[in-house]
Amino acid sequence: MINYATLKADMQQWAQQLGFEQLAVADCDLSQAEPRLLQWLNRGWHGDMDYMVRHGIKRSRPEDLVPGTIRVITVNLNYIPEAAADSWSILSDASKAFISRYATGRDYHKVIRQKLQTLADQVTANIGPWSYRVFTDSAPVMEVALAEKAGLGWRGKHTLLLNRSVGSMFFLGEIYTSLALPVDAPQTEHCGSCHKCIDICPTQAIVAPYQLDARRCISYLTIEHHGSIPEEFRRLIGNRVYGCDDCQLICPWNRFAKTTGETDFDVRNGLDDVTLVELFAWDEATFNDRLAGSAIRRIGYERWLRNIAVGLGNAPSSEAVLKALRQRADHGSIIVREHVAWALKQHGLAS
Repeated sequence: MINYATLKADMQQWAQQLGFEQLAVADCDLSQAEPRLLQWLNRGWHGDMDYMVRHGIKRSRPEDLVPGTIRVITVNLNYIPEAAADSWSILSDASKAFISRYATGRDYHKVIRQKLQTLADQVTANIGPWSYRVFTDSAPVMEVALAEKAGLGWRGKHTLLLNRSVGSMFFLGEIYTSLALPVDAPQTEHCGSCHKCIDICPTQAIVAPYQLDARRCISYLTIEHHGSIPEEFRRLIGNRVYGCDDCQLICPWNRFAKTTGETDFDVRNGLDDVTLVELFAWDEATFNDRLAGSAIRRIGYERWLRNIAVGLGNAPSSEAVLKALRQRADHGSIIVREHVAWALKQHGLAS
């Protein structure tokens, strides 16, 4: 017979050897989280993310997604690159392109999936074949709710998971399983009266504590949104061309955030400190080549140019900025042309 307590302790040790910060276990009862999910969807706050609706309650019912699941093993992995340029300094220089620090290195989906599979293989070597499925932001999984239930932290007012030891700048991953592992106890929340994340949000996407309207969120607008970025948000986006870290950067708990020991998350292509003009000059082949293996590549070249055009519209006027925009004024994409025209108008010029 399997000694589940011993197996769990072994898994926690193996997880740390693989670079994970923690491993914890939750049961599958997300009945408290499900009404919040349905309310969020009914309000339309998911925007273009239609897959959220298609998957419905599979997201809040793990056993429906993977029959036989009774436990969810959840892990966290820090992602701040050790040598990355200071985020605030990049955000304050409107000629630079700010890229969310989780995306400056290798695609986290690949890194975490490989690590979780290695962990699963170690379990197999220890107990023989077992029923499991690995996830990392790759299926209808309520990652934050499960991690919160497993005691890896609490949901902050910005809706991300917070941990007293490492803040919020980490990835989550899960293994759904039928193994009856001992579950962990949830933590209490420690946001208190703080509302810094709500106050700093450039587009006021955090409409109330623990409530995020994704349609206003810069991460959604620059990554998930496929069409034209609404004009009301373009000035507010500033120089954020892929994602937004403001609510995390301002959070007092991220004083304890740790840099990662994972070399796959080291900065690639100088994406931590690069000008908008330089990135806008990339042709599609360069985009695909430089960003191979990066999470950024999935937005595609058109949205890449769209986002940078917005940043250039918010940049200080210079010959280099105006030249870069004019060179894309007749781009083959109507989306790119529209955003370039807007950017030129910000500098007092017609396209």
